[in-house]
Amino acid sequence: MTTWLLPEGIHESLPDEAESLEAFRRQLIDLYASWGYRLVNPPLVEYMESLRIGMGTELDLQTVKVTDQATGRLMGVRADMTPQIARIDAHRMKNDDIDKRPNRLCYIGTVLRTRAAYQGGSRSPCQVGAELFGHAGIESDFEVISLMLETLKISGIEHLILDIGHVSIARGLADFIGLNREEQARFFDMLARKSIPEINSWLEQSQLSKSDTDMLAILPTLHGSTDILDTAKSTLLNAGRIVISAIEYLQSLSNLLKQSYPQLEIHIDLSELRGYAYHTGIVYAVYTPEVGHSIASGGRYDGIGKAFGNDRPATGFSTDLHTLASLSKQTAVAPKKAILAPATIDEDLDKLITRLRNEGEIVIRQLSTNTSITPQQQNCDRKIEQSNEQWIVVGI
Repeated sequence: MTTWLLPEGIHESLPDEAESLEAFRRQLIDLYASWGYRLVNPPLVEYMESLRIGMGTELDLQTVKVTDQATGRLMGVRADMTPQIARIDAHRMKNDDIDKRPNRLCYIGTVLRTRAAYQGGSRSPCQVGAELFGHAGIESDFEVISLMLETLKISGIEHLILDIGHVSIARGLADFIGLNREEQARFFDMLARKSIPEINSWLEQSQLSKSDTDMLAILPTLHGSTDILDTAKSTLLNAGRIVISAIEYLQSLSNLLKQSYPQLEIHIDLSELRGYAYHTGIVYAVYTPEVGHSIASGGRYDGIGKAFGNDRPATGFSTDLHTLASLSKQTAVAPKKAILAPATIDEDLDKLITRLRNEGEIVIRQLSTNTSITPQQQNCDRKIEQSNEQWIVVGI
């Protein structure tokens, strides 16, 4: 057995990468702070009763579960930090003032999943995200998507494709037609797989009216540029007010995004059901031709805080720090050169070393047993030596 191998899909960072990731992390946190988003740091593990709230089956299956040896209760290692942030807003930060105003929170931390989201992906991504609680209008969705795009802009990714949908379209159409729970589950499964022949075969065997059949059949074909929204309004005109309102919402949001981000490519998918058991409004993901999977995603998930005692609207996005760093066009910063200090124990030397470190210099103490190692091997371009009973810094 090779004892030094890591589990499949588990990643670690060596100094150069770790320092680059940390610098990137600081940029993101500073960006979020400039937008009014305050940093929170939820725990790595929680009791499953808390993590399961609002998660949906998929996220439950992604959660690594362990037994708390102190209580015997089942705990989960977080697979997604969003439910934790919702708990913090709804329960830990609940007060009369917070309840009356929007609350902006951001976060960054490692999550653990039972399997990677895509082939060759990480099971322990470093999740970065922002959530806005307490506002249900289009302004908050636009703000969060804009912040997501600014996050990706820091990486220097030039070609972004925003794929956006609205879960109320498929859900609203199914409810309007009167599909029962079993029929909805089957239809949504086929819809998620874009299995048009399977949908058509199922509809042929149904007892639905021609009008209802036509609307269900056309739904998986309603994807493309923002122009598809006009087609959708005419073909789904008799689908009920909920469906039409969702289409109009997407039109208004798309117009706002086009004005602020004219270079952004927007793709509409009205049959998008990503996380439909979890989300309640718009859902979206960002792609780039450089990789074959989404690099950021999010949506609206109103009501998740109800189980925590504070039912508030919510919208947010998340991405992976490692993915963004791998796509970053930023030039890697070379490690800062250090100053080599002798192993001598001397009060004046110690004072000089402390002063240099306080000024932002890196000072490495020479270890007495490693005198054969050169300063260059220790990334030092200067050294401290004694001259006329004074400790000074000289070049090497």
